[in-house]
Amino acid sequence: MDFGILYALNSIHNVVLDKIMIGITYLGEKGIFWISIGVILLFFKKTRKCGLFMLISMMIGLILGNGLLKNLVARQRPCWIDDSIHLLIANPKDFSFPSGHTLASFEAAITILLFNKKWGVVALITAILIGISRLYLFVHFPTDVLGGAVLGTIIAVLVYNIGNKIEKKYFNKKNIENNNKENKEEKDEKNEEYI
Repeated sequence: MDFGILYALNSIHNVVLDKIMIGITYLGEKGIFWISIGVILLFFKKTRKCGLFMLISMMIGLILGNGLLKNLVARQRPCWIDDSIHLLIANPKDFSFPSGHTLASFEAAITILLFNKKWGVVALITAILIGISRLYLFVHFPTDVLGGAVLGTIIAVLVYNIGNKIEKKYFNKKNIENNNKENKEEKDEKNEEYI
């Protein structure tokens, strides 16, 4: 079934679509597009948390997806199995599952979506197109892309939820004021003991 979808996509290749898909896939290359957005978001107070959560999610995905899962699963890429298909991009050297382009794209897009629905929808459409481009270019199986999308979504949601809990517990203005008040009271009590 995986190859059936890839061959169907291969049958619709044309010069215009080829250029579009190559351009889209380069948006996901090494996560640079998404990392750049995350870094830019860090510069503005209103979007700083979104940028931070994006970058943390992508770092976790890099370790789990590209570092661990790809090497554990060690799945051959479709272009390695059927080398009769002419590739429009360089033949990747790492394993296939999960798709790193899709993983990083979904981590970033879902994070943006959790903070801003309007821009999140744009980011999510971009992430989906990046995943489709990997199939079109015959470098991933559909299940690689699906795996990357699911794992990326899970990581982004976990980072968002855990990050917000940590922020409420340790960085919430009220909690900081309470902690300072408690520390002052403790110091006052110790000072009274010495008197």
